[in-house]
Amino acid sequence: MRRALLLAGATAVFTSSLAMAQPEDLLPDIFNDPPPEQPTPAPTQTRAPVPVPDAGPRQPAPPSQPGTSPAPGTSAPVIQPIPSNGSPPDLADFDLPDDFPTLEELEEMEESEINDLLGLRPKFDVPPAARRSLTRVGVIAADEGGFASRSLANQPAALVRAALEGTRGPLVSRWGHILLRRALASRLDAPDGMDPVEFAALRADLLARMGEAKVARSLVQDVDGGNYSPALTNAAFDAYLATGDLLGACPITRLHPDHREDGEWILVSAICDAYMGEERGAERRLARALGTGEAEEIDVRLAQRFAGAAGEGGRGVTIEWDGVSELTPWRHSLSRALGVELPEGMMASASRSYDLSDAIIPAVPLVRRVEAADFAASRGIFSSRAMVDLYSRLYASDQITAGERGPAITLREAYVATDPAARLAAMRTLWGEERGYGGMVLTAYAAARMPVADTLEGDAGDLIASMLAAGLDANALRWSGLVDEGSLGWALLALANPAGGVVDDGALDDFVSDDGSEDYRKSQFLLAGLAGLGRITPDTVSEYAEDLGVDLSRQSVWSQRISQAGRHRNQALVALLAGVGMQGEGWHRMTARHLYHIVSALNAAGLEAEARMIAAEAVARG
Repeated sequence: MRRALLLAGATAVFTSSLAMAQPEDLLPDIFNDPPPEQPTPAPTQTRAPVPVPDAGPRQPAPPSQPGTSPAPGTSAPVIQPIPSNGSPPDLADFDLPDDFPTLEELEEMEESEINDLLGLRPKFDVPPAARRSLTRVGVIAADEGGFASRSLANQPAALVRAALEGTRGPLVSRWGHILLRRALASRLDAPDGMDPVEFAALRADLLARMGEAKVARSLVQDVDGGNYSPALTNAAFDAYLATGDLLGACPITRLHPDHREDGEWILVSAICDAYMGEERGAERRLARALGTGEAEEIDVRLAQRFAGAAGEGGRGVTIEWDGVSELTPWRHSLSRALGVELPEGMMASASRSYDLSDAIIPAVPLVRRVEAADFAASRGIFSSRAMVDLYSRLYASDQITAGERGPAITLREAYVATDPAARLAAMRTLWGEERGYGGMVLTAYAAARMPVADTLEGDAGDLIASMLAAGLDANALRWSGLVDEGSLGWALLALANPAGGVVDDGALDDFVSDDGSEDYRKSQFLLAGLAGLGRITPDTVSEYAEDLGVDLSRQSVWSQRISQAGRHRNQALVALLAGVGMQGEGWHRMTARHLYHIVSALNAAGLEAEARMIAAEAVARG
């Protein structure tokens, strides 16, 4: 048996060796043994046979039909004529619109125009696996300083919508602005009953109205382009214009060309075509917009100049402002991006929102950015550190004259002068009226470096106000042993002190007696702040409220809502409702009653630091 197995194995090895030495011929027989040549038949309309790979042993061929015998050693070809009615198809048989372009016109059209014509625009610009969820849309996560993602999820959509739409303009408080920006930028789930895209659009709109165009741009970019609604498209377009980032809108123009029909949308779509390599089509669209009046001439000329930069040295475009009296976001944004000078006086008569854009657009000349940054800092858009960085660039620039670098030189003196009196003098210069509260923000860290000395007691109030503009309460409290009770410095520290404590009635009486503000506004704000923080007794509140002519106890629908949100410690909702109550161009628009309810709700919600800073700012700026 063993010998038989060995023989069988040897036979298998020998057979395998032969198979390897003589591989199987895979060519069909027709190529190894071609048939004799036959006369060339008349051409017939046939379909080319599709080769089929040899997948196994061949089956016997079926019997051939009479008259179709194949040549010896071959198989019969399958001939299948193409169905035809005798004539090629006619384009007229298709149901095309009467105004459908001819072949010659189609050849002249750009890809984007053909896509529009045939409805071939993509719905998304990212593959399915890369698309993002519409939950928790925002910029700042909870572990990065944002509010909890579910803060507004169970709130009525109507309440949140009313708060977002009801805050129409800037806030009087720098710290209130910072708080509201934090809430709007947080990664939040949409309220119950509100579409997440609508929620994103409402937040981006409010950020833009506040002057926070950069944050608004980041927020809209957290939503995939395919999910945009017309409202979100409008909010995104406004944010891109305000930041000088016009090309950022290009993905939206490609995905949603029908979301807008105004002239600026036509122009930006053409510009985007140019930067996608379709310069000829862009030129035609811009020329058509100029010829048909779809957009004003100045707007088209700016667009032509911008689109021309996409080509290889395109034709020059002359920008003439004759007859143009109104500054629009489109004209401002493109002028800044192109380096085109605006007519003298146009910025002076325009909204101050353009100053906020000038502060954040990188293409704006540095001197102009510094001027605009003072106003942006007073609003809360620029931090003290950001201001110092910008002024440092101005100081280090060798392209700017010494006179234009004057403010930066003065700021350096405020930091490095050896004599504290010289440093204080430099700060006083920067606190001038032309900078307003922005000067206080600029010098915050310089003020924190000042020594606590009796010789500086007279300026302690301003130094403390400057420090608190950047939230440097620990540095400010170093002055608590020096300032007189009832002084401005004392009042600011009584509000800013995180340790709290009940305020002495005598000191409060001294402050009111020395208050020289209009209608005792500073005293009213001090009373409201101390009451909201719980640092004076109810009897003291009633007594001084009557003397100062304010009613802190009067309720409204807004005060009831913000107080309720504070009791439930819903910080994001308190921040939104606080924004509603702090609207205005200046502190003269704020009432002591509104300040009391805001500070009280923030304190109850666990936002005690923000409550202290807002109250102190009110007294400093009232």
